[in-house]
Amino acid sequence: MFKKHILIITLLIFCSKLFSQAGTGVYTFLDLPVSSRLAALGGTNISINDNDINFAFQNPALLTVETNNVIGLNMANYLADIKFGSAMYARNLDKKNFFAVGIQYVDYGTFKETTELNEILGEFTAKDMAINIIYARPITKRITVGATLKPIYSVYERYSSFGLALDAGVSYNDPVHFFSAGLVVKNAGTQLKGYYSDETGQHYEPLPFNIQLGATKKLAHAPLRFSLNLHNLQRWDLNYSTLNLSGANNSTTKVSNISFLDMAFRHAVIGLEFLPGKNFYLATSYNHRRHQELTMNGFKSMAGFSFGGGVKLYKFQVGFGMSQYQVGNYSYQFSISTSLNEFRL
Repeated sequence: MFKKHILIITLLIFCSKLFSQAGTGVYTFLDLPVSSRLAALGGTNISINDNDINFAFQNPALLTVETNNVIGLNMANYLADIKFGSAMYARNLDKKNFFAVGIQYVDYGTFKETTELNEILGEFTAKDMAINIIYARPITKRITVGATLKPIYSVYERYSSFGLALDAGVSYNDPVHFFSAGLVVKNAGTQLKGYYSDETGQHYEPLPFNIQLGATKKLAHAPLRFSLNLHNLQRWDLNYSTLNLSGANNSTTKVSNISFLDMAFRHAVIGLEFLPGKNFYLATSYNHRRHQELTMNGFKSMAGFSFGGGVKLYKFQVGFGMSQYQVGNYSYQFSISTSLNEFRL
């Protein structure tokens, strides 16, 4: 009972920190797709249950018996030569207790430090990193629950920050009817140390809290699987804002009015996979919010659309994903995973 009270109090502290401030907050790198397959599926998917270890980054309840002793490595060449990647290793304690450890990182590169007169003083770097400590447990034949604890470290030049986040997820899997679903509460947490202090003390900002719901259905007589994932269910208005617009009087102003249907689709990511066998897949997706926010008037753009594929080569599963974020700029991601059990003599 005492442990239960401590858990409840901790969650209340997280929520109070979360909802006491507005805005999207810090550590938004946590929303980046961690693998090539997730990139090809629009950046997020919490419902596909087919033993891909990288999906546990999205939903901790997607750890399974089959992910035991599996390792996954991922790397991306992002915009402006930014590099980010992830790695995860899973180990089952027994048939009902699944455990994994992963890491996400972003390296923004090296920058020149100059004065206002363009005199070079030196160089500095900027990096983000989060450790994922994941636990999952099946509670019925079809339902698994899981949680992820994420210590976070971020440093931009001389400014550094520490934070702590918690994910909680549920996965439902019905292999007989080729259907699976998931529900996740992501990034509930707080900064433990802000990037800077002022006269009132440490300056804290909210984390990118996100409630997601997803469903996946494979056709019984065709090698096609459809996914629908809904994100940011905790808030309806996903319109972005801008500062210092003409006549805005230095206040935050909405860029445009968005229709009800448009706003509803901004919460959705639609994915399609072609699965002719267990060792090969092709994937494509449409992210409406990304398309609406990054499309440029007067230019043809594939922003919002993503593509990718994967194949098993020898004992390794290799994947590639590609997404366009703006005209002429693509993000490419590469993944490789394997079960260490394959190498046992």
